[in-house]
Amino acid sequence: MLIYCGIDWAERTHDVALVDDTGRLLAKRHITDDVAGYKILLELLAEYGDTAENPIPVAIETSRGLLVAGLRTGMRKVFAINPMAAARYGDRHSVSRKKSDPGDALVLANILRTDMHAHRPLPDDSDLGRAITVLARAQQDSLWNRQQLSNQLRSLLREYYPAALAAFATWTNGLCRPEARELLKTAPTPSRAARLTRTQIQAALKRAGRQRGIEAEAERLREVFRGEWAHQPPLVETALGKQMLALLIQLDAACAAADQLAEAVEEAFPQHPDAEILLSFPGLGIQGIQLAARVLAEIGDDRTRFADARGLKAYAGSSPITRASGKKSAITRRWVKNDRLNPAGYLWAFASLRASTGANAHYRRRREEGDWHAAAQRNLFNRMIGQLYHCLKQGTAYDELLAFGAPSAEALVDAA
Repeated sequence: MLIYCGIDWAERTHDVALVDDTGRLLAKRHITDDVAGYKILLELLAEYGDTAENPIPVAIETSRGLLVAGLRTGMRKVFAINPMAAARYGDRHSVSRKKSDPGDALVLANILRTDMHAHRPLPDDSDLGRAITVLARAQQDSLWNRQQLSNQLRSLLREYYPAALAAFATWTNGLCRPEARELLKTAPTPSRAARLTRTQIQAALKRAGRQRGIEAEAERLREVFRGEWAHQPPLVETALGKQMLALLIQLDAACAAADQLAEAVEEAFPQHPDAEILLSFPGLGIQGIQLAARVLAEIGDDRTRFADARGLKAYAGSSPITRASGKKSAITRRWVKNDRLNPAGYLWAFASLRASTGANAHYRRRREEGDWHAAAQRNLFNRMIGQLYHCLKQGTAYDELLAFGAPSAEALVDAA
């Protein structure tokens, strides 16, 4: 008799349901989210035949947390069911839209009983691969947070301090640079900035870590700050300056977090056996190893996760999807995809245009055939991630000649 387990996950407690292959409810429990609760769950599973060699499969609505980590030990298959999919399964048995936590656990167990073949278990990634996933995603989140705070600061400066925006406009990363943040701390209002001396500006640049061109840059900044600019009333300007300093504290913390997490990724990623293969691809090493680490973080190192290259392409959102009904048929881009891997793919494709003659020629050919820039980039990403799947499967590095063939004379002229 086959047994299936469903767990309705919550923050403090969980509801567990066990069903057999006929759909009969065998047991249900309400457990706490602690060691005692995990022990009750394992004892319940063991009572109904769970062994190390033949573990009972489990369906749960999350792929993270200590409970999932405990269940993933050994050979057990754990299925992370999307909550929206679970809700649709519930409608098959009741149209009243009633809901309860024990009922949700029963629905999850029945999903495995009826449609386990249609769902994939959590990939069996290595501990190092999962650690890189945590670090790469955290670093990406920190960059998004830093950019959001930078946008908020820029919007605030436009209200009362346009001189600062003009002064930092020529710098890469603008407000996120240490020099910009140090100058804003030194002069939080345009009135104070206009009174800064060359010596004070030079000292601020040195405190921020600048080592070259300090005198010339200080002179340029002084001229910008002393230019003619519109001003808020003095009291309002002072209040806005205090608001800006409070926002600047958050931006400082976000910049420090992004830098620290980047260092952690750079330390962990080279230790992975797939790192050399990923970095052999044109464009993936263009921004250090951060982009390659993000790609590895999302595809993992479990080679059985994707049945073929088409599965990986669909997961990345690079392959098109066909919608056909009757005489109507349309080919469109995918909207359901991995929202971290897909943006990384666009960066990868864009960076590869300079790093690979074959990639550049492929992109130009797609543009000549009528693709817009984004569509051509997506097509290039689709091709290169298929090549990555092959290289990881075979354990071989990227080969430009095998990937795109010998470059044509036109491509060599364009590259030159």
